[in-house]
Amino acid sequence: MIPSVQQCFALMTKYAMLENIKAHSIMVEKIASLVARGLREAGESLSLDKVTAGALMHDIAKTQSLKTKEDHSAKGVEICLQNHLDEIADIVAEHVVLKAFMKEGPVIEKEIVYYADKRVNHDKIVSLEERLAYLITQYGKGDERLIRRMGRNFDLCKQVENKLFAKLPFTPDQIAERIMTAMGSSFQKG
Repeated sequence: MIPSVQQCFALMTKYAMLENIKAHSIMVEKIASLVARGLREAGESLSLDKVTAGALMHDIAKTQSLKTKEDHSAKGVEICLQNHLDEIADIVAEHVVLKAFMKEGPVIEKEIVYYADKRVNHDKIVSLEERLAYLITQYGKGDERLIRRMGRNFDLCKQVENKLFAKLPFTPDQIAERIMTAMGSSFQKG
C-alpha cells in the first residue's frame, strides 16, 4: 500500500518523529514532488503518490535510531513492512545510498527521493556540495574511509542529478525559487 499524506503524518506521530526531522521530511517531499511532476510532464512514467509518501516516510526511523544507533534506513524498512507499506519500502531502504543506479533507462521514484534528501540540510534547500560538507562535519569525525565513502555517494548523487535534470525545464539551482513560488501561490489561494 502507498500511504496517503494523512497516513504518513499519523505514522510520524505514532513513531514520535522529532519536529526537526518532520520539517526535513516535508522539505524533501516538496523537492521530490516538484522534480517528479516535472518529469511526468516530460513523459516519465512515475507515481506521484509513491514519491510523496516515500519522501515523507524516508526518515520514519531516524528519531528512534538516534537513540538506538541502528541503521535508520534498515529500521525504516521494518517499519514500512510492519505497516503494510511494501510499495515504498525500497525508497526508504535506499534513500541514503542507492544500491543499483542505471544512468540510462527510465527515472524511478527512489532516485528522486534519494536526490531530494541530499538537497536538504535540516529544512533548508542547499546544493549537493553544501550538503556533503555538512554531513562530513556532522558524521565524518575524521574517519577518512567514511569521508571517502560519503564523497563517492555524492559522486553518484551528481549522476542522479544529471539524469533527472536532463529532462527537466529547470536547473538544480532553480529548485528553491520554484518551491517558494509554489508556496507563495498556495498562500494566495488560501
